Amino acid sequence: MEIPPETKILLGVVLLSLSVSFAHAQDPGTVAAAGAACGAGNVEFDVKTDKSQHPTLEPETGKAVVYVIAGIPREAIIHLTVRVGLDGVWVGANQESSYFAFPVDPGVHHICARVQSSASVSAQLISLHRLTAEAGRVYYFRIATDNKGYSLVLQPVDEDEGQYLVRTSAHSSSHPKPK
Repeated sequence: MEIPPETKILLGVVLLSLSVSFAHAQDPGTVAAAGAACGAGNVEFDVKTDKSQHPTLEPETGKAVVYVIAGIPREAIIHLTVRVGLDGVWVGANQESSYFAFPVDPGVHHICARVQSSASVSAQLISLHRLTAEAGRVYYFRIATDNKGYSLVLQPVDEDEGQYLVRTSAHSSSHPKPK
């Protein structure tokens, strides 16, 4: 018997929500880490992307730069906006194949990528990374998901791949939506 695609999607969402719930129930440190990295849950972003420009950001004296590149396929079943937080403050958002950059002070930082969504399951899609930044350095991170939007991963990439991803992605500009 062939299972209809709608049933497969619903089953995937149910399994994902259960696995996320169990993971959080088993590890209270995960919740604390998310709180240390992500911004306030009620902040949402408007995002605009521009393929015609590829601005780059060089490190200011005494600072590092972090690029975050979204690699979310256009053919994804759901359209995702992914917010990026640093040390408990949202610094921007991406959609589809886009990037933005921001300066950081040297030291240990906690980065969060979290799907912006009113759907409780999608809003639980989160990925965290610890970064020890050095002045003058540039760091690249890719946000990836499967084409159905069931998982989200924030992963560091090396400089060569990071520069390539920036050149081949749209520039993202975002600002918090008015309340």
